[in-house]
Amino acid sequence: MHPRHWHEAARARILAHALAATGEPENVQVNASALLAFDDEWRLASSLGAHLGIEPQQIERHCFPDGELKLRLPERLPHRVVLLRGLHQPNEKLVELLLAAPAARELGARRITLVCPYLAYMRQDVAFQPGEAVSQRHVGALLAHLVDGVVTIDPHLHRIDSLDTVIPGVRCTALSAAEAIGAWVAARRADALLLGPDEESLQWVARAAQATGLDHAVCRKQRLGDRDVRIALPDIDWAGRPVVLMDDVASTGRTLVETARACLAAGARSVDVAVTHALFVGDALAQLRAAGVGEIWSTDAVPHGSSVVSVAQMLADAVRELS
Repeated sequence: MHPRHWHEAARARILAHALAATGEPENVQVNASALLAFDDEWRLASSLGAHLGIEPQQIERHCFPDGELKLRLPERLPHRVVLLRGLHQPNEKLVELLLAAPAARELGARRITLVCPYLAYMRQDVAFQPGEAVSQRHVGALLAHLVDGVVTIDPHLHRIDSLDTVIPGVRCTALSAAEAIGAWVAARRADALLLGPDEESLQWVARAAQATGLDHAVCRKQRLGDRDVRIALPDIDWAGRPVVLMDDVASTGRTLVETARACLAAGARSVDVAVTHALFVGDALAQLRAAGVGEIWSTDAVPHGSSVVSVAQMLADAVRELS
């Protein structure tokens, strides 16, 4: 059976079980929607709910001493459910989705739209070494089995043109926060150079520059390991220029650290950082400060102290379009 047909058949079986449990006919239509979220994303859930006109409801979690999870959802759900779950620190959250989505169907949901502001495991889209699991493909297939629609922001897609090919048989919307971040930067650094730390960041930097009229450029990066990178700056005049490093995601921050050091050494007046997804694991923030970075700005797609740009409105608009 083709993978897409398998996913559709699996969802049909789950729906049939849910209908049998409730005793309701399949053609019943319910206009109401529910917004489900977890406590660690409650601020974004509240903003998203305000834009959708839906009061968010919390999925309760309990972690047993052996690491297993117990979830508790509302006792009854309408046919349309919006499930907010970002995949920063993704492994436990993927298990939560594996439990929450079919449980929601058993409680009445017929259509589940996953709002996943940060979609993890998208970076490995090919096997670089024999035997490597192509995580993008397999996580995409898992989500296709669980939900009917996916809304995300700035997924880390390199050699893949569309998220629809990653999550087969599911309606997907991949938004970008580049324009919103660009507007934030332009209001505070009117003469800034938007600089992408590598060639892959060009799509976000160019989009922000086009929306704001700011100059932009990208560096060349050689990655030697998880925390070991080499940066080559573009050949431009750096003297006295305010620079804002812009990228879709910051994890260890090593690329941004090396780029900031190179810019300041070349004569840049200041270096700030603006990213969509502020993961900043370990001592990433301390390393950025030590490298001379001034301001650090991000969206609230990932809960973080640097979050200044809200993505709730764009997420709500996308959810409506998928409904």
